[in-house]
Amino acid sequence: MALIQSISGIRGTLGGKPGEGLSPVDVLTFSGAYGMWLRSRFPEERLRVVIGRDARISGPAINKIVTATLQSMGIDIIEGGATTTPTVAMGVAFFKAHGGIIITASHNPKNWNALKLLNERGEFLSAAQGQEMQKFLNWEQFEFVPVEKYGSYTIEESLLEMHIEKIMALPLVDVEAIQAANFSVVVDGVNSVGGVAIPMLLEALGVKKVHEIYCEPNGIFPHNPEPLPENLIELSAEVLTKNAHLGIAVDPDVDRLALVCEDGEMFGEEYTLVAVADYVLSNTPGSTVSNLSSTQALAEVTRAHGQEYFSSAVGEVNVVEAMKKHNAVIGGEGNGGVIYPALHYGRDALVGVALFLTHLAKFGKTCTLLKKKYPEYYISKNKIELPEDIDLDDIFKKIIAKYAKQPIDQTDGAKIMFDKEWVHLRRSNTEPIIRIYCESDSLVKAEHLGRKMILDISEMIRGDEPEEGD
Repeated sequence: MALIQSISGIRGTLGGKPGEGLSPVDVLTFSGAYGMWLRSRFPEERLRVVIGRDARISGPAINKIVTATLQSMGIDIIEGGATTTPTVAMGVAFFKAHGGIIITASHNPKNWNALKLLNERGEFLSAAQGQEMQKFLNWEQFEFVPVEKYGSYTIEESLLEMHIEKIMALPLVDVEAIQAANFSVVVDGVNSVGGVAIPMLLEALGVKKVHEIYCEPNGIFPHNPEPLPENLIELSAEVLTKNAHLGIAVDPDVDRLALVCEDGEMFGEEYTLVAVADYVLSNTPGSTVSNLSSTQALAEVTRAHGQEYFSSAVGEVNVVEAMKKHNAVIGGEGNGGVIYPALHYGRDALVGVALFLTHLAKFGKTCTLLKKKYPEYYISKNKIELPEDIDLDDIFKKIIAKYAKQPIDQTDGAKIMFDKEWVHLRRSNTEPIIRIYCESDSLVKAEHLGRKMILDISEMIRGDEPEEGD
């Protein structure tokens, strides 16, 4: 069993004892703490919270616990049902709610679920807000209302339609260009809410040829739900079989977008944001932001447009904070997460699809040729497990000392730059692991860089001190 708390919510595997897995007790505790936190922020107002979930089997049961807890605190519920994470975020704005909860474990397998908590702006809680909320994680502080003051419960079935209407109204979404391109598209919805949301969006955009695989939202994931190449073999094959222009894959809550080109090859999760940013920057001057573990191709494309690129610590909250600080017109994360502030400050695969299809339609050539427009980089992702008694701070100090002659960004762990290559080392918040991301202009070089870093760390753990520049 596993249970992980963070500033923006709680996630875990289903089953087991309270505190060991995501039990009903844990769901109630976090829901109650969130309700008390909202009450502390808006003590004189009648509170409203938007709730939605992905299609996981455990979703309806968890939804009932969350809803009952908040209603018994006098909070009105706007129920979005099975819908996407960005749709719930948009719903907070639509209904001027005080917060939102999405019941989803994102790309985790079906035995996981989670509560993702939103503030009154429809954004994930900041570190400060998360710390404030966690002060209420004590049942003795909970306060429930008399039955005549219970919160109301309203089912809102039009949230997704409202979300899509907002996307369609964006000036950079060109429906006529998309219709004229006569695209044929294959969609893998991993049997979650993307199986409904993406085809609905494509229909609104005028895409007539949509081929669906795994689009029944029954929560039975047919493959690992993370939209990585090794999990999208069937989508790639179907693109070739249907002679389609494009394949679209999303994770269970539809905040990550992966694309497959007409030749069955992956466009690359890292390049979803790069391509969308290229299109946005060609029409809207402004800066861009991505996290430190994302491809440097975005920085190069941004500078080619004469604009500034900024990086942030890993995590959507950190990217959003940096985007606001630098007034970015587009940003996101290299895992296929597109954040387009003209719509809202949150990763949104739906707006990513609309902007990418417009870009591809205006480009007038194949997806493969579009990919060739951009600098070619490859990322290798590794990790090294450490002894539980190891001093991680000491390991990072030694790494930074060893590579002191290289530019190093210590915003989030340590990112070491080597001309056109980089290594980003981050500690895990939940286990004794250092994650090692490396990028170079070939996968062989990136993997070699990763092995070199693992060797360095292993020597440091043994007490050997590799000399500077080894």
